[in-house]
Amino acid sequence: MPGVSNTSASASAPSTASPKVLVASDLDRTLIYSAAALSLTMADAQAPRLLCVEVHESRPLSYMTETAAALLAELGEVADFVPTTTRTRKQYQRISLPGPAPKYAICANGGHLLVDGISDPDWYARVTARLASECASLTEVREHMEATADPAWVRKHRVAEDLFAYLVVERELLPEDWVKELAVWAENRGWTVSLQGRKIYAVPKPLTKSAAMYEVARRTGASLTLAAGDSLLDADLLLAADRGWRPGHGELAEAGWMAPTVTALAEFGVAAGERILRELLGGCEHHDPRPV
Repeated sequence: MPGVSNTSASASAPSTASPKVLVASDLDRTLIYSAAALSLTMADAQAPRLLCVEVHESRPLSYMTETAAALLAELGEVADFVPTTTRTRKQYQRISLPGPAPKYAICANGGHLLVDGISDPDWYARVTARLASECASLTEVREHMEATADPAWVRKHRVAEDLFAYLVVERELLPEDWVKELAVWAENRGWTVSLQGRKIYAVPKPLTKSAAMYEVARRTGASLTLAAGDSLLDADLLLAADRGWRPGHGELAEAGWMAPTVTALAEFGVAAGERILRELLGGCEHHDPRPV
């Protein structure tokens, strides 16, 4: 299996009481949506009822449809649902998802594996050791981004969990060539670049959601893994799972990215989040847990 080694002497043994299906899903623009990303194209009177699932600085920030919220609660009862996000732990903890509280969550693109809300220190140590041995340093990448990005279109420079860097930009002013040039520069140093909405991420290649998903699957004894995501940083997760889904919007859709085990959905915006949850539930319902 690619990514960080999926063995750990300190990890708990697989639980025979856990569901045998693991669902690892990206959050932003996959299951939850900001007001700007909702893409409500229908008449106001026909718009779905929305549930706010994130508040930041006393303001509502992210939403699901009420139907999607009910589907997620149902999914949490029949599978090990694992939120899988590039968000930092602090950003993730602002979200209040419906359904049972997930035992596991993957944050910082796989850098932190949360167990009952607490980061597993052994996992973090293994990840950081690999990054140090295989990639250019975060300092080098951050300094290059700061030196080459134009203050005219950069709003914020950020470092996430001392693992990766990102910029918040004005998309209408962002030169397309700059992102391409950064991607080539980063590729030669073991890093990946991803443009998601108003954020440009630079992430070390070994820092993957898939490696953390494999570790959770090992701990839970899952016999089937399902995944969903919309961005370049979700591609490894979708490929690692037995089955995956991507919405009709986002980086992967714009690139026309396809894979044999990944279903490309036509829906976009918050409606895609609802469709993805229906597909994930269907994948659980058709799973035969009996050993082969």
